[in-house]
Amino acid sequence: MSTPVTATSTSTTRTVDLAGGLSITIGEYGADTEGTGVLLLHGGAGPRTMTGLAAALSEHVYAVAPTHPGFDGTPRPDWCDSVADLAVAYLDLLDSLNLTGVMVIGNSIGGWIAAEMALRDTKGRIGALTLLNAVGIHANMPANQVIDPRTLPPQAVTKLSFANAAFRPDFSTFTDQQRAAAAANQQTLAVYGGPGFTYDPKLRGRLHRITLPVLVAWGEEDGIANATYGRGYADSFPNSRFVPIPEAAHFPQIEQLPATLAAIGDFVDTVVKPGLDD
Repeated sequence: MSTPVTATSTSTTRTVDLAGGLSITIGEYGADTEGTGVLLLHGGAGPRTMTGLAAALSEHVYAVAPTHPGFDGTPRPDWCDSVADLAVAYLDLLDSLNLTGVMVIGNSIGGWIAAEMALRDTKGRIGALTLLNAVGIHANMPANQVIDPRTLPPQAVTKLSFANAAFRPDFSTFTDQQRAAAAANQQTLAVYGGPGFTYDPKLRGRLHRITLPVLVAWGEEDGIANATYGRGYADSFPNSRFVPIPEAAHFPQIEQLPATLAAIGDFVDTVVKPGLDD
């Protein structure tokens, strides 16, 4: 049950209808030839933050990049209002696409969603996780807690989010329509974030249940969620690897795409594939 929307030479965009009247817009990169692939989950900055990574990965594997309902003007049913709801919805999406052995790659809140998916994956759809500067856990030390971007002006948030000033959006050039769209995305993010916004206080204590291989790749200069927080995230899984990404902040897949791809590729070659042969 899907409806084509648009297509380009590099990707196809369509909507997939799921349970509860939920429709999810997905970008598809490459073709599903093996019944598996990667699922890329964006953070609060929106789906465009994952398109470069999705396109690069599609040279090797089928890549699916959804837009969280409510982002970029997509519909969001009132009942879909938490990270847990998104996690179940994306598991339903994997069911609908009939994919198994999927690597779920999540950036920022997308990493939180990925972890929640793995905790709920009763059908074995997921084969591995890659968390890119993910949020979701409460830091053990206050100094390592995630910065709440709602408390800062946009310019300050982008300074913390990008190590290289060339990647920071210039808000002075935004049209009124672009400002309104960005504000609407942040309102949707706040709905999903819930009372804790950047974390679930109980999530860290549940992560030992995830025995899948987990890559935690981290932009070392992240001012939103620092590298110590990232190492703590990795340490919460029983089967994880932590890889720092130099000269990158909250979006390593944008600032250092080659290094991010190299980390994922090495993880697949040395951990994921050997595990499949065991």
